[in-house]
Amino acid sequence: MLQYDIVVVGAGGAGMSAALAASRDRHLRVAMLSKVYPTRSHTGAAQGGINAAMGFRDPTDSVEKHFRDTVKGSDFLADQDAVEFFTAGMPDIIRELDYYGVPFSRDEHGRVAQRPFGGASSPRTCYSADKTGHVILHTLFEQCLKNGVEFFEDWMLLSVVVSDGKLDGIVALDIRTGEIHPILARAVVIATGGFGRIYWTRTTNAFNMTGDGTAVCFEAGIPLKDPEFVQFHPTGLARTGILVSEACRGEGGYLLNKHGERFMARYAPEKMELGPRDLVSRAIETEIREGRGFGEGLQAHVLLDLRHLGREKILERLPQVRDLALTFEGVDVIEKPVGIRPSAHYTMGGIHVQDYRTCATPVEGVHAAGECSCISVHGANRLGGNSLAEVVFFGKYAGLGAQETARHRDFGNEKRVVAEAQRWARVFETMRKKTTGHNLFQIRDRMAETMWYNVGIFRTEKDMVKALHTLDELWEMYQDAYIGDSSVRYNQAFVHYVEVGNLLKLAKAVTLGAIARKESRGSHAREDYPHRNDGEFLKHTLVYKEGDRYRLDYLPVRITKYPPEERKY
Repeated sequence: MLQYDIVVVGAGGAGMSAALAASRDRHLRVAMLSKVYPTRSHTGAAQGGINAAMGFRDPTDSVEKHFRDTVKGSDFLADQDAVEFFTAGMPDIIRELDYYGVPFSRDEHGRVAQRPFGGASSPRTCYSADKTGHVILHTLFEQCLKNGVEFFEDWMLLSVVVSDGKLDGIVALDIRTGEIHPILARAVVIATGGFGRIYWTRTTNAFNMTGDGTAVCFEAGIPLKDPEFVQFHPTGLARTGILVSEACRGEGGYLLNKHGERFMARYAPEKMELGPRDLVSRAIETEIREGRGFGEGLQAHVLLDLRHLGREKILERLPQVRDLALTFEGVDVIEKPVGIRPSAHYTMGGIHVQDYRTCATPVEGVHAAGECSCISVHGANRLGGNSLAEVVFFGKYAGLGAQETARHRDFGNEKRVVAEAQRWARVFETMRKKTTGHNLFQIRDRMAETMWYNVGIFRTEKDMVKALHTLDELWEMYQDAYIGDSSVRYNQAFVHYVEVGNLLKLAKAVTLGAIARKESRGSHAREDYPHRNDGEFLKHTLVYKEGDRYRLDYLPVRITKYPPEERKY
């Protein structure tokens, strides 16, 4: 049986940062599990940059301004003590990444370059052209290799085994061999990313972003916090939803409707295209709904115009954006505007973290960081550039927290972990032998369509209740799903079967949280409750899964310096 002091699940920015921090204690054995090769993790798709109040581009910028912008951007749902801890620590993180060798773009003085991003009062987003996440991920991977972290790629998390509120271990599938392994651990860090694939094709997320760690912790009794808050990025490519970086607007790009108007003047006259993501996404959808967009149905869109930036600036600062537009839309942004429409991008909610300094969850031995977790520093809406910042910052503190946990915890109940592995082996065998049943892909696609049209950018109780009934029906169909692949090795159909089950659980949690929150706040826009209601809903949603039953509870928002006020841009 495999046995490690610390197991990190997920090899993106949060997982790499956690493994790197934990492995600084050479007396501890640290392993990392990943469904994909580590440098193919989704952090590599983060384009625009990472926020820190360095004050290089604007000497008046400060940690306090970053703190204030983040709280305001969150629509005052963020826990302010956690935000202050986060923003105060970010300049040191940038210096650390620079020391490790991250090839940041540089200003004329040779300092780390910074650019403006939405919702920020100063240009504080540090960047490396438009490949910032990619270069950070590769640099952290090198450091983890240097520190002797043991990597298990093509492994998938199936269960977190818990007894009496304490971690016993985890169960994982080796996709290459088809073997299901019980793994004992003193501490685990879950860092498996978001679950934008509940919207399947209308998302910027990679195909493997199916919320595995979030769903597994949910099943193990850890509540999900604020799952109803799903961020839609304003600029997904019109046909595919693939991300076009906020750096496009940060560098001065325009959003145009079919009349050639810069329509953001109607919605955020001061910030224009640099309004926060929730506001810009709703503005684009409003333009489309009111007939000022191009095309129809899911292909309807507005235009992102970069031509005025000039060839040299686009090639220097936005080379990947140009490549994506050429590859997936057949448009050269140097010569023509490209069609864009909002796309599900980021989940503000996730695994409930109760201690932001250690990223500990309510289960002893389980820590969580990155998009799979909710700490909560993003509240109801995340600012661009705060995601890469969050994954590296809280990934580090999750690793340090797991390190401390591993030093004083013994291994858990081996028999329970083995029994759970045997249960999964039976599930795998059953699904491989099954020759009839409901089509898994039809279940998945109907889930995505239901979520986009009923629990999307604009929401009403009637639509969401309809979605809830459909999700319950799909869950019943899933119990008799058929994968059509009898192979043991590299059975990607079984992997996808597990992923769809995870997505269905999370989609229901999102929908339940959204129905119960009878207000509009940040990314959660209720047409039947168009105003924010601090009297009743200045609180975090907690969704528990107890067997097949879902239960809602609430937790107060921690407010330290900034009382809620109307959010204007």
